[in-house]
Amino acid sequence: MRHEVHGLRDFYATQAGLVAARLLRERMRQIWPRLPGGTAVLGLGYASPFLRLWQRNGARCVSLVPPHLPHWRWPRGARSRTAIGEGEALPFPDLFFDRILIVHGLEHAENGRRLLREAWRVLKDDGRLLVVAPNRLGLWAHLERTPFGHGEPFSTGQLERLLRRQLFAVTRREAALFIPPFRTRLLLRGAGAWDRLGNRLCPGFGGVTLMEATKDFSELIPAGAVPANARRRRIVMAESA
Repeated sequence: MRHEVHGLRDFYATQAGLVAARLLRERMRQIWPRLPGGTAVLGLGYASPFLRLWQRNGARCVSLVPPHLPHWRWPRGARSRTAIGEGEALPFPDLFFDRILIVHGLEHAENGRRLLREAWRVLKDDGRLLVVAPNRLGLWAHLERTPFGHGEPFSTGQLERLLRRQLFAVTRREAALFIPPFRTRLLLRGAGAWDRLGNRLCPGFGGVTLMEATKDFSELIPAGAVPANARRRRIVMAESA
């Protein structure tokens, strides 16, 4: 996985980063409000700080990060682990995870299609995928001082088409980070109001798109047997001696 963002951990330690993380966690909590104990959750990219949402309820969380990304130190005793590896070749068996969260991953992947295929492979048949990606139409994608200003941003339509092509069916679309990436603490205090107002008035211009999807088996089911009279004749050409 290619990664061009420097200082992810440093950004999320700033005032703007803390506000962005809080807004993203609130939106994730709305999409996946509570996971049963024992649920296996995989985080790809830089998902470790957000996996704590479900780890507290007993979910078994695994975070896979590339070797060059900063590692997240889980609290002692947490039912979570960090693995080092590449997202395009996941070191897990088929049908292993109930949930997969991708944050700061898809927009930096050398091959986004391969990353999603691997996610499809290790996700259980009734599992769910949640992708968090910078919105091409949002302000955050155009400012390099934030992690969302690096890599390849996606419009909502582009992200949905990419998921569908990799045999995912989109079930929910959300947006977050409508507030501009201010550095002033006073302006950041109204971030929650910005997000609520933005979702009502201009949902397509959030800084980040959150898209949930499930496996789409309809593309794998044959439409039916081809009638004998509709089959094409095979013509074999042979050279004469």
